[in-house]
Amino acid sequence: MSSEQTPAPTSTAADEAGPRPGRVTAAAALAALEGLALVVGGAWILVEGLTGHPDDRTSAVTGGVTLIVLALLPLLAARGLIGRKGWSRGPAVITQIMALPVAYNMVRADSLAVPSGIVLGVVAVAALVLLVNPTTTQALGIRGPGSAEK
Repeated sequence: MSSEQTPAPTSTAADEAGPRPGRVTAAAALAALEGLALVVGGAWILVEGLTGHPDDRTSAVTGGVTLIVLALLPLLAARGLIGRKGWSRGPAVITQIMALPVAYNMVRADSLAVPSGIVLGVVAVAALVLLVNPTTTQALGIRGPGSAEK
């Protein structure tokens, strides 16, 4: 087979853009970690609500299901970040912004929630810093204001 007959290798958009920056991977990992924590917390509340003796079984089940459904946002954002999809930054940022008041309330509690609140706050701030970094923005193909092509 001659070189004229050899099909040219096809490249994907990810290949043309280069390797995924570590900041994007780290932001995706933090979002996935938050999503998994929500799933675990929701499952724990759901199981306790169904098998234990909660004050209000309906509220426990509803709370558990709600946490599991809320976990979809950071998990989908993490998947999009790994795939370098521009749309994924919005849900990831929203997740971090929602996590900050939760972390604040956990830190103000007089219980074992204080260390968890500190960890959640640090993770949320770190993820926000990673998500608004220019390298991340460029890797996701997001253009800033005034940079639209004419």
